[in-house]
Amino acid sequence: MARKETSENPGRLQQIAQTYKMTRRADSKVGLVVAAVGIVTFGVILALGFLIDHPIYAGILGLLFAFLAMAIVFGRRAEKAAFGQLEGQVGAAAAVLDNVGRGWTVTPAVAMNKSQDVVHRAVGKAGVVLVGEGNPNRVKALLGAEKKKVARVVFDVPITDIIVGNEEGQVPLKKVRTTLLKLPRVLAGPKVTEVNDRLRSLGTLMSNMPIPKGPMPKGMRMPKGR
Repeated sequence: MARKETSENPGRLQQIAQTYKMTRRADSKVGLVVAAVGIVTFGVILALGFLIDHPIYAGILGLLFAFLAMAIVFGRRAEKAAFGQLEGQVGAAAAVLDNVGRGWTVTPAVAMNKSQDVVHRAVGKAGVVLVGEGNPNRVKALLGAEKKKVARVVFDVPITDIIVGNEEGQVPLKKVRTTLLKLPRVLAGPKVTEVNDRLRSLGTLMSNMPIPKGPMPKGMRMPKGR
């Protein structure tokens, strides 16, 4: 057990270091900001400790809250940097969908055209969700065609389609996961399995399509959007 914990610690530290390097490439001030947050948090709590005549307890509490505040700020800035690198790249939505969480089955690139506009499919208790990324006008046609294919196979299941983007009526990349999780759950577990089984035939038809490589940085975990 001790050996296992020892071997896991370097992996976590290495992951944190890689995340910091990735974040710093997009956010050069991340180190200063995180350090400033920690110092200010510790200083404020320590000052309060002197006012109430308990500086030692306040110092211990200040350290804990300082590390917590630093972790929160670093996590948010790392998330922003990661989404910034993914934004606009082919396969970005697939990378986000792969981290949507348990209960969802994701099939990337179920439809694609020569311009690399692409549609991904996610199946969960909210039904079938088709996620398109690329040129909005071309993606609408892709989504429409794919929606008809899916409806022929699972006509009794809700089908939701969204387009990833920052324009009106579109869903920003960082909000794709949140949008899926907010959809009403209308299917029971066995029904979700049945839907996946029925859609497997469509997945097989698309299995020979070239799937775009994920743009995820090496060693970087995709953060969960809010």
